Amino acid sequence: MADYDRRTILAGSAAMAGLATATTAPAIAAGRDDKAVRDAIAKNHDAAVQRLKDWIALPSIAAEGRNMPEGAAHMEGLLREAGFQTVKQVPTSGYPVVFGTLDAGAKKTMGIYFMYDVKQYDPAEWTSPPLEGKIVDRAGLGKVMMGRGAVNQKGPQATFLAALHAMKAAGRKLPVNLVLVAEGEEEIASPHFPEAVAQPDVLAALRKCVGVIIPTGWQSPSDGGVAINLGAKGALELELVVSGEKWGKGPKGDIHSSQKARVDSPAWRLVAALQTLVTPDGNMPAIDGYMDKVRPLTPRQLALIAENARASSEEETKRLLGVSQWIDGMTWEESLVRLAAVPTVNIEGLVSGYTGPGGKTILPGRAVAKLDLRLVPDMTKEDSLAKLRAHLDRRGFNDVEIVVGGGYGPTETDENSALIRAQRATYTRFDVPTTLYPRLAGSWPGVVFTGAPVSLPAGQFGLGHGSGAHAPDEYFLIESSNPKVAGMDEAALGFVDFLYQIAAIG
Repeated sequence: MADYDRRTILAGSAAMAGLATATTAPAIAAGRDDKAVRDAIAKNHDAAVQRLKDWIALPSIAAEGRNMPEGAAHMEGLLREAGFQTVKQVPTSGYPVVFGTLDAGAKKTMGIYFMYDVKQYDPAEWTSPPLEGKIVDRAGLGKVMMGRGAVNQKGPQATFLAALHAMKAAGRKLPVNLVLVAEGEEEIASPHFPEAVAQPDVLAALRKCVGVIIPTGWQSPSDGGVAINLGAKGALELELVVSGEKWGKGPKGDIHSSQKARVDSPAWRLVAALQTLVTPDGNMPAIDGYMDKVRPLTPRQLALIAENARASSEEETKRLLGVSQWIDGMTWEESLVRLAAVPTVNIEGLVSGYTGPGGKTILPGRAVAKLDLRLVPDMTKEDSLAKLRAHLDRRGFNDVEIVVGGGYGPTETDENSALIRAQRATYTRFDVPTTLYPRLAGSWPGVVFTGAPVSLPAGQFGLGHGSGAHAPDEYFLIESSNPKVAGMDEAALGFVDFLYQIAAIG
């Protein structure tokens, strides 16, 4: 990416604004300003809310093998109802991907990524039943729907479908054709998604697209602002397993804890192995060679982060995360730099022995650490995994098993691509404060689209708001009481406008 000074940046922004105005004027009259579409969205509001509620009631959880055939079938039905002419399941070595195409006779084609799986949940941790999709009032926001998958990703996806239903009800043809792929293993790091995209008909359809988005609802609850991410970190999910049987020391199964006086402990061996993966404070990866391929941020990326620091609220972010300080006493801007630039080694969970109420005097025969590793350019899943294995072997931990769940590399998209320009134009028309951010710290399998052989710009787009992904009391905003933040209906209108922007921008 080129190096820019402030004058160049401002000139480029002005040129972009002029281009958006010149190229989108004919199209927007049929988008946000179309009364028939707006009326159809309002008329179909209850149906759209019910569609989301019904979807939340069917949790497809790949990690548990729960409702996966039902989830794929439900996804097929949703696409057919929304107007997709061709819908089918694409088999993989794991759970199927649902593939749909909608030919509107348009000149351009837009790619859409959905996921029909959700994370696990513990009902005891929720204030509202996680599958009920209950509408509750949330101070400062309005009426939200609470449920597993509400914001990640069923709420935004249902809102996109609401936009398609409204266009059909208003008698409007879509301004672009659509190609949609929906996977059922996103929450286990997409181990088989590339298989489906590699299928000849799926690949051929995607290669006709101008880009791919995953629908989102990430407006700030305070000022309604949105950061457009120009990429995302990659992810590698795995388990480290130590067992007495494979180690050749310790018990093959659980034994009485008094035997620790003379028997090795697999749990302590796992702790020893884990301690070598990071610095003593746990805040920097220490895997041999892990950082060698990390590409430093460019001056332009650092400038974008500085702009984000000025435009966003540190206090609000800390409140939403439930934290009081950043590591090493970093400033707000330093934390944003680190969030974009630094790969991570994180412990998701530790499992060994007895974890119920009270104590149970055992020496466990097996210990497991669930890890996720976040990757930045120019790291890859394969290279990072190989370095982890070599690191453990070099320290005598040859017996520590690595069980890979899934993973993929990081993504990058040019800020001057039609995809990003269309996002900016739509946000501008809805008066949404917008910044560009170099890289989403979270992960999605966008590299399947940005990498060869698809090689398209890809990212996230959407109005609206939700929070609590992967956590209890996850929610998605349905009716907003905050004029700066879109409710479900206005967010649906945003997707309509975005499709017109894609059709218009060259």
